[in-house]
Amino acid sequence: MQINVRRSDKYYVYILFSLKDKKFYTGFTTDLKDRLSRHARGEVKSTTNRKPLKLIHYEYFVNENDARAREIFLKSGFGRDNIKKALQKTLEELQKDKN
Repeated sequence: MQINVRRSDKYYVYILFSLKDKKFYTGFTTDLKDRLSRHARGEVKSTTNRKPLKLIHYEYFVNENDARAREIFLKSGFGRDNIKKALQKTLEELQKDKN
């Protein structure tokens, strides 16, 4: 009998929107709740000076390679354009926010 030992069966790709600079941050994690808490506390170097942040999209994967490939895609020009179209109404509302 073979036992598959996996580091995690949960992989997330997520997109945060900075209410400060009105730009995206796209990331990968195995623990979305913890990662979002770390962003909120200013413990993630890339977003420390970009707060406040809002989670606007996330995707769940059971395969790490699929999740990492999706993260790379969403960080590409075509991927950013694709997600901007998918989240058009959300982004219009966020662009209006003053804080």
